Amino acid sequence: MKHQNSFVHDTGSLSKLTIHQLADRYANGALTCDGLLHDLSAAIRSRDRDQRQIRAYINFDSIRPIRREVPKASKLWGIPIAVKDNLCVAGEETTCGSKILKGFISPYHATVVEKLLNAGAVIFGRTNQDEFAFGSSCETSCYGPTRNPRDPERVPGGSSGGSAACVADHTAIAALGSDTGGSIRQPASFCGVVGMKPTYGRVSRYGLIAFASSLDQIGPITKDVRDNALFLNVIAGHDPKDSTSADVPVPDYSDFLGRSIQGMRIGIAAPVQTPILENAVKVLKSLGAKVEALSLPHIAYAVSVYYIVAPAEASSNLARFDGVRFGFRDKSAPSLLEMYEHTRGQGFGAEAKRRIILGTYSLSSGYYDAYYLHAMKVRTKIKNDFDAAFKKVDAILSPTAPSPAFKLGEKAASPLEMYLSDIYTIPANLAGVPALSVPGGTDHSTGGKDLPLGLQFIGKPFDEGTLYQLAYAFEQATDYHKRLGNVC
Repeated sequence: MKHQNSFVHDTGSLSKLTIHQLADRYANGALTCDGLLHDLSAAIRSRDRDQRQIRAYINFDSIRPIRREVPKASKLWGIPIAVKDNLCVAGEETTCGSKILKGFISPYHATVVEKLLNAGAVIFGRTNQDEFAFGSSCETSCYGPTRNPRDPERVPGGSSGGSAACVADHTAIAALGSDTGGSIRQPASFCGVVGMKPTYGRVSRYGLIAFASSLDQIGPITKDVRDNALFLNVIAGHDPKDSTSADVPVPDYSDFLGRSIQGMRIGIAAPVQTPILENAVKVLKSLGAKVEALSLPHIAYAVSVYYIVAPAEASSNLARFDGVRFGFRDKSAPSLLEMYEHTRGQGFGAEAKRRIILGTYSLSSGYYDAYYLHAMKVRTKIKNDFDAAFKKVDAILSPTAPSPAFKLGEKAASPLEMYLSDIYTIPANLAGVPALSVPGGTDHSTGGKDLPLGLQFIGKPFDEGTLYQLAYAFEQATDYHKRLGNVC
């Protein structure tokens, strides 16, 4: 389906291809890396240059390719990858979308960036995000908001909104995001692309500027499921530089694509019923899967738990940003204490301040037991719910988000409404299990525009392969990825 809006252009035909399509062209000599980068640059100049357009990138005037000389047979040779602004790239400014880190130049590559370069990928551009990944709309960045390629009056989701938007808008072939409570999957849902949050520990977090250390995971955002599997194979694996990295073998995820899902058991939390879910159940049953209701009694508390645990960890992690060692500093302050106060007051945005205050409060003397400790106990119960469910089913199915993309500014005045947009994604982070969002349908109730709706598959720890198996079967049996994966 073609969408008529101000971002529809013919520029950048190569940029509309997937990783595996480009790999085929490289293999038969029909494409050069410089030709692809030129085409991609033209697409970015055409669609991402000013505030009225998508603005998925924060550095579109200075994007430079970073690559290594590796064999052409490498897994991602010549594939440009956009990188979220909270991942370190040596020699480049890394700001997390925050004024307080303006001027900070990373001295090293994140492990995922190293792995991509070693696989032949080209690091090409930094993408916009909610400040320090605090948000679900990509509106809190110090660079201004990113817009949704499906409808420029709507948000792309957050916090990895820039990464999802540039993939959907064909100004990137694929992108790296991070997911603490849905920050890969919810933007993937809003923009009509594929987003994977791997199992906690599956992908190294070394070089990721932390939001909540027990929840953060890095993952791929792509145009289809095959690309996602190829991408994850490159960045997954144990890393001695990350103490939370799991030393668990990584299978070839591409081997799961095309396998039958006959007899696979899929669970649905009983209270969750939406049209796209009902349609997905029909599709999956037609492919031979068995769908059954299951109980996850404690996920009703997931949002409440998350907004105690995540801000508490964030307040601890962000304490290091004080104007002394990193980024922005108020040099006019007459004393050290005032320098701290002025730097943080001017450097952090409103949402970052809100979460730091919430987190500091819940960790403070007299409140730690009542809030943080209690939340951690409920988090354990949520994880136990998933463990019990996975003794009965192979995967769990749910919507990715409770609605399609909302309008810019629509939820800005109501933090609670904004927080609830992650109601379906947060539980997987609390439990540490993998979850994958794929285009699952469209919403027709928003002024005649077809807005994407995501479908979420949640799996057992380190069983991303099963999620790819299910998602690929669903993708091939429908055409949502073809209609929603292309804005042009």
